[in-house]
Amino acid sequence: MRLLAVLGIIGMLLLFVWERVDIVRVGYRIEQLKTQKVALQREQDELRVKVSALTAPERIAKAATEKLGMIPPQPGQVVMVRAVEPAPAVGDPSPEVHVAKNERFWRKP
Repeated sequence: MRLLAVLGIIGMLLLFVWERVDIVRVGYRIEQLKTQKVALQREQDELRVKVSALTAPERIAKAATEKLGMIPPQPGQVVMVRAVEPAPAVGDPSPEVHVAKNERFWRKP
């Protein structure tokens, strides 16, 4: 009987120590994840700034003219076409979109 009591006490002490060690381990993991979160937020902010710089209309226009040799369309080259179609009913697939392109706009002069 005494042996069972001693084994029970030893088991409870081991459980207590294991629980405390696990709490410390989880605490370290939480701190590690907080540090990682801050680093990822910093990287996200840097990437947002980079996207803003790369998608600036002035930069795109400059690259189109200098690197691709594109020029603004001349008067009369752009024709606006308005299609009058009924709105698709709920559940109908979205209508297809076709894009026409003139090859001379994409070639270098």
